[in-house]
Amino acid sequence: MERTFRPVLSVRIFAEDKCFGPGVAELLRRVKELHSLRAAASSMAMAYSKAWTVIRAAEGCLGYKLLISTTGGKHGGGATVSPEAEKLLAAYNDYCGRVRAFAAEEFRVCFDGILNME
Repeated sequence: MERTFRPVLSVRIFAEDKCFGPGVAELLRRVKELHSLRAAASSMAMAYSKAWTVIRAAEGCLGYKLLISTTGGKHGGGATVSPEAEKLLAAYNDYCGRVRAFAAEEFRVCFDGILNME
């Protein structure tokens, strides 16, 4: 059986502790899609309380709100991604893409002839 190898990287942003990473980014992407933190958490098989804990921890570290929430009522509640979070998510996605492209090229340079690559 022949195998092909590739690098797999994930980017996390730290201050003293982790502030932002792939999990928070995915949660925000799903809130954008589903307009609800509860639905976003559920789609990731994550407890709603855990999702709030993750969001609050990131907000505390970053110093700004990631979500704008509306409470339930006649038209129901929901959540949207804040403008600051939109900018952060776009920059994070761009940075991750650049890092992965660089890593893929360096992987080819370093492992050419040693490992089978895609």
